[in-house]
Amino acid sequence: MTVDPARLQELLDREEIRSLIYAYCNAADRHDQDKMRSLYHEDAIDEHGHMSKGPAMDFIDKLPEIQAPMEILHHNVTTINLAIDGDRAEGEVYLLALHRVMGPDGPFDVLVGGRYFDKYERRDGHWKFAHRAIVADWANIHSPSIVDLNHPFLEGAYIGKPGPADPSYAFFQMLKRGA
Repeated sequence: MTVDPARLQELLDREEIRSLIYAYCNAADRHDQDKMRSLYHEDAIDEHGHMSKGPAMDFIDKLPEIQAPMEILHHNVTTINLAIDGDRAEGEVYLLALHRVMGPDGPFDVLVGGRYFDKYERRDGHWKFAHRAIVADWANIHSPSIVDLNHPFLEGAYIGKPGPADPSYAFFQMLKRGA
């Protein structure tokens, strides 16, 4: 069997772009702004609703303030549709994201079902976001929060946390914060 180099390159490109998408979820959920910054080209655009519309680096600079009241962020991507043309690509990425937010009246939950509209570019041999826009297709709000991490069913389990206190950083040796 002969391997077509163009098809092999497309497969490698798809895998690198998927890894980029997954890394974004990890960076967002762990409040890892250094890692988040490494996923975007310096001149990239990010459209994140009322939180930010403009340069991605400005959005990332605002993330500590945006994420401060978010006790839980849990991004999950499902369907990933990609089109690749040389060093450019576009993606429609389906997403489920749970946010537990501390509000003035206590915690509330926001479960968003939506999509990312992405434009990627390969520069200097690496795929990164050139433009990312969030699209909300539906949202489910619970106020007060229905998340219960103290339920006996979870007793003895690791409990995820935003930032460097997350148990993954003590557990893993190869998966490091900021990388």
